Amino acid sequence: MARYLDLDLLRTFTMIAETRALNRAADRVGRSQAAISMQVKRLEEIVNQPLLKRTGRGVLLTGHGERLLLHAQKILRAHDEALAELSGAGLSGTIRFGCPDDYAVVFLPLLLRDFASQHPQVLVEVYCAPTPRLLERLENHTLDIAMISLPGNTIEEAVIRREPLVWVGAKGGDAAQMEPLKLALSDPDTLDHIAAISVLTNAGRPYRLAYASHSVSGLTAVVRSGQAIAVLTQTAVPNDLQILPAELGLPQLPDVSITVKLDSKKPSALVSAFEDHIREVLPRL
Repeated sequence: MARYLDLDLLRTFTMIAETRALNRAADRVGRSQAAISMQVKRLEEIVNQPLLKRTGRGVLLTGHGERLLLHAQKILRAHDEALAELSGAGLSGTIRFGCPDDYAVVFLPLLLRDFASQHPQVLVEVYCAPTPRLLERLENHTLDIAMISLPGNTIEEAVIRREPLVWVGAKGGDAAQMEPLKLALSDPDTLDHIAAISVLTNAGRPYRLAYASHSVSGLTAVVRSGQAIAVLTQTAVPNDLQILPAELGLPQLPDVSITVKLDSKKPSALVSAFEDHIREVLPRL
């Protein structure tokens, strides 16, 4: 009996590899968890190798799974590029896109991959910085479009998604019990910085700014050392750090809203297509 790698099975497999969780992958491909489990089983039968290892925190790829992922990504990319080119449906050109660091880690891989599959001739140049810096670049017309944060109580139809801000610390660390509390925060005009200072001041909790940077990787490095705690959006918390529980007595932080902003009231067809893509995909991630 002839064996072949079905594109539908490969798409499901790559989604599982990206989300590392069957339930999240099921939501994104629009199937039940049982259905995608059956797809994985079928794929394992085709390649005659185990592809996933189930753990308490989700799933991991086996060595064979990692090898298949590389092939799957190449196959799907070639298929999507061929379809877009031959059908004439793809756009072309360059988009200058701004995105905060914490959103880039979580959302960008899927956003860019899915858009590239539809428009393989488009180049997306990505600039990562806090929202105030992105707004400055939009004002100076050095970006075409940016994903930005707004206060959580913003009442606006353009809001795409809301995310809670959370206190983050090292696993097993005691930085949350320090007096004064040591903080690792972004620039003073960013929402995480403003929110942290506001709620601590209102709660009468002494604090000291131990580290300030617009780089999320720098902030999380300080948190990993156990020297300070930080404020991140919940989805951006790395697996090796922990969301600090309410029992530690830290005041509750507000939510933030995520939207996109353009540098022009009459954007190009390419920029409009990318905006529509973000608005369609981001709520599901």
